[in-house]
Amino acid sequence: MFQHVFAEMNEMLDEIARHYPIAQGVHKHELSRKWHLLQQMSDSMIEEWLNFEEKMGTLRQSGIRLEEKCELDYPEMNDDAFVKGQGYYKLLMFSQSLLQFQAVLEEYPESLIGRTYLAMCHLHLDQSDEAVHYFEEVLKAAANKRLRSIIYNALGCIEVKRGARSKAREYFTLAYHSDPTLPEPLANWEACLHSTGKLQYGTQLISLL
Repeated sequence: MFQHVFAEMNEMLDEIARHYPIAQGVHKHELSRKWHLLQQMSDSMIEEWLNFEEKMGTLRQSGIRLEEKCELDYPEMNDDAFVKGQGYYKLLMFSQSLLQFQAVLEEYPESLIGRTYLAMCHLHLDQSDEAVHYFEEVLKAAANKRLRSIIYNALGCIEVKRGARSKAREYFTLAYHSDPTLPEPLANWEACLHSTGKLQYGTQLISLL
């Protein structure tokens, strides 16, 4: 599941090693940004893995028998295109991620999580109309409150970009009421009121699964 993510990270690291010593200006700044991104991802992965191993050890020692396999809520997660798409998404490579999730929907046309990822990719690529189309499709069928909150928050960000603050507030309010534990809607509304900070969307999508 993680092989593709590490392959992309290694490829990015190789690019930095080859070009940073001779890079200048904007190119050097971009390579530096990628280096800091990789460093953050590495630190985060190590910390999360240690926490995971600790919990696994506790569960093993509890004596609980875990022999039966549970059916996945999202069978498309085993699809190669889904794994690649999520890997690209984590690396902020949204154009490549979009292509993978288009392939996921060809195989799983009813996939709500695949459609949500596709919409988020469009949003990150400043293709707001396409993003709204897919978000609205998901909202018609999604019962998961966390997923609905993530989508309402993203729709609020789109309205902020369009200059429609009143509509944005409606969406941020819907996002908050759908799942009050999601931190992004309140932070975005605060940023909107004071015209400060960067809008946040899609960061909680991966942790949804």
